[in-house]
Amino acid sequence: MKDLRIVFMGTPQFAVSILEGLLTAQYNVVGVITAPDRPAGRGQKLRLSAVKEAALAHDLPLLQPTNLKDPAFINDLKDLRANLQIIVAFRMLPEVVWAMPAYGTFNLHASLLPQYRGAAPINWALINGEKETGVTTFFIDEKIDTGAILFQEKLMIGPDENAGSLHDRLMYAGVDLVLKTVQAIANDTVYPRVQQHQGRLKTAYKLHSENTRIDWEAPRQVIHNHIRGLSPYPSAWTEMDASTQQSRVKIYATRLPDNMPFANALKPGDLKVAEKRLFVGTGTDPIEILQIQLAGKRKMDVQDLLNGYNFDENIKMR
Repeated sequence: MKDLRIVFMGTPQFAVSILEGLLTAQYNVVGVITAPDRPAGRGQKLRLSAVKEAALAHDLPLLQPTNLKDPAFINDLKDLRANLQIIVAFRMLPEVVWAMPAYGTFNLHASLLPQYRGAAPINWALINGEKETGVTTFFIDEKIDTGAILFQEKLMIGPDENAGSLHDRLMYAGVDLVLKTVQAIANDTVYPRVQQHQGRLKTAYKLHSENTRIDWEAPRQVIHNHIRGLSPYPSAWTEMDASTQQSRVKIYATRLPDNMPFANALKPGDLKVAEKRLFVGTGTDPIEILQIQLAGKRKMDVQDLLNGYNFDENIKMR
């Protein structure tokens, strides 16, 4: 069995569970690389990444480069004498970094590659209404998420599951898959296979203000998938246009109700309150809003909101 010296690279909470899994399994993590501290919040205080907090808690050697090609960082990385690097939710690496260790550098990606290469695979699998997704480990190469596949694990997606729930399930599956991959590398029983695909490749584009906005002209199933795919973060949004003002609204949960007598009366974006329930017209049948955040208010269940809030009669979602 190979004697592994591992450098771990990652930033968000998703990566922390993987790091913790490696440590619990008593693998030799000789260093951690994460993003520099960044100002956040109203006070602009420096915020530590979730991975940095975990590294400090375990007293692990830590590097926070701003430039991954900086000669000083490269020298510090070499000094760790790692022979395997594991990447989870980090930046694109230059070849001088990923090609350094003798046993390679592998990445954990939250999709079944080659589908959903890119920054937001969990969100886009839901937005596109996929029935299954998974996690993949693969050796890094010079492009983004294109390297040879090591192992994959499939997960089924629930019809109303949101991004938060799927994130957590993929995270736990990722721990097991990374440990399986490390054990195989240690035993010299990995058989990388080149990524192949048939048909259309779907991309996990970076999320931004435009592609998170709700299109009320779309069919309600498309809208439902869009909202759950962005909940709880970064959240789907719309403009609420009242007779007095226009404001941005975030929507976190919806339902596809049946047998609504007023269904044909609602045009896309029209609001209807009935029996302490909130409905919005779509390109097909109306959709029911279950959880919402109005401008200047906290996120609330609609039933709680309607206990003390009345919507303008002429209000419309745009």
